[in-house]
Amino acid sequence: MPDTLTSDIGAVAAPARLGTSPALYFPPAGIALFAVPGRVAVRPAPNLHRLALRGDPAALGAAFGIALPTAPCRSATADARAALWLGPDEWLLLSPNRLDPAEVPGGAVVDVSHRQLGLLLDGCAAADTLAAGCPLDLHPSAFPPGMCTRTVFGKAEIVLWRTEAGFHLEVWRSFAAYVCALMAEASSSGP
Repeated sequence: MPDTLTSDIGAVAAPARLGTSPALYFPPAGIALFAVPGRVAVRPAPNLHRLALRGDPAALGAAFGIALPTAPCRSATADARAALWLGPDEWLLLSPNRLDPAEVPGGAVVDVSHRQLGLLLDGCAAADTLAAGCPLDLHPSAFPPGMCTRTVFGKAEIVLWRTEAGFHLEVWRSFAAYVCALMAEASSSGP
């Protein structure tokens, strides 16, 4: 990746050395990939175990110790785990601890931990940065904390979750460098 990215708005600094395999070049959680002081910062999320769940919410929730949300586009948290509603019988479960999919009755469970990674956005311009590539209305009245959904950012499919602290994006690893570069460009174009 070049040191600068050029676009119709001019040249902007590229995000931290992402290389060809984002998983190898991302800094540790908490270290910003890029930041516009006083406006937005983008950091890798802590290393999480991710399970895609399909099936009976009561059985799956009991197996993982979290009540799965049944309201559309909502999330639930318990201890350090989070469950994101993705469809009528589908959730993404995020946990700092390894979870064994073989232990789950009443549904299908797939470990997607190596498929995707998380990005955290915070700051007063986080929603504006996302709005540059995401078609959703991200105003807090339309997309409040606790809301989550599948959507796109640019041409990449993401899972977007608004937390009390900002936004959590789940993106496929192969699209992470693209998403970060697009966010870096969008964040530099603000007032």
